[in-house]
Amino acid sequence: MSTAGKVIKCKAAVLWQLNKPFSIEEVEVAPPKAHEVRIKIVATGLCGTEMKMLARTDLPGLYPIILGHEGAGIVESVGGGVNTVKPGDKVIILFLPQCGECSSCLNSGENYCIKLKQSKTALMSDGTSRFTCKGKSVKQFAATSTFTEYTVVREDSIAKIDASAPLEKVCLISCGFSTGFGAAINTAKVTPGSTCAVFGLGGVGLSVIMGCKAAGAARIIGVDINKDKFKKAEEVGATECISPQDFKKPIQEVLFDMTGAGVEFCFEVIGNPDTVAAAVASCNESHGVCVIVGLMSATDQVRIHGNLFFSGRTLKGSVFGGWKSREHVPKLVSDYIEKKFNLEPLITHTLNLDKINEASELMKTGKCIRCVLLP
Repeated sequence: MSTAGKVIKCKAAVLWQLNKPFSIEEVEVAPPKAHEVRIKIVATGLCGTEMKMLARTDLPGLYPIILGHEGAGIVESVGGGVNTVKPGDKVIILFLPQCGECSSCLNSGENYCIKLKQSKTALMSDGTSRFTCKGKSVKQFAATSTFTEYTVVREDSIAKIDASAPLEKVCLISCGFSTGFGAAINTAKVTPGSTCAVFGLGGVGLSVIMGCKAAGAARIIGVDINKDKFKKAEEVGATECISPQDFKKPIQEVLFDMTGAGVEFCFEVIGNPDTVAAAVASCNESHGVCVIVGLMSATDQVRIHGNLFFSGRTLKGSVFGGWKSREHVPKLVSDYIEKKFNLEPLITHTLNLDKINEASELMKTGKCIRCVLLP
């Protein structure tokens, strides 16, 4: 029986309030409105961004909410005016839209679509949500909300992909892999034979390492206080790994000693202001490039000594690895199918959605690189 045009009742992980676990609830998902698409979620990754959201205390009006932004699924139905996908199509959900009309989308060298700012309201474009639970409206994280069996997103926030793509793998291209891999390839533009350092060896950090290796870097140094992550980092391309806790001197001095002149490309993939400052100071004075990949809160302030910029150092930000989401994601999926890169090492756990609190604990304790949740 067709569900198009009807409210769908399904299972979702709802966060009712701050510092509380996810609650598996029955929610109602409204039909898509104009230029919207309703999707049956097949797989969704638990990203570090969600872990940071669980710890934030500056957003009291955010709840109740369904988190999740790294997902893949199958189109169930479409609203009026949708012409790029149809029911049955496999799609990747995109936290970074590509409207194709704003100045960023029209600039070949930019990807920060203006619609991303609208997504930060945790509501759809019309200021409402498509989710309700127990009679209450439930907000939509990043206007995506993938910790659910069904969701509704804007057409400009999905990318149709190859029908043969395994969604339980390529869901990582929705955020983590693309963000890290692209930071090396597109944002930093890592050069062959160069030396790189990657601060933070989670799923995104490992993807940065993969990007550095693909670009031909000769030396890739992983930096993390959790040594349990070193083996996986070396598996995907790190030439060596170090922990700041093993040295008495600051990590930037350690990296200068190791390389002789500082690293040519440095990536901060944690979202910690102090680590950002250390990463910048680790760069080669004449041509070092530091890319901030980790998500910091709006209130974070980065303190960097002014003398560091009396040089040729460059500090850059990166969103979604510099990829234009709808344009490049299908190509990345095709590259995966053609075995140009491997996503399997990034996925250490696969659990059902109702085990989301278990997955969250694995992430908090550093025992998990990426957990894929299956609704």
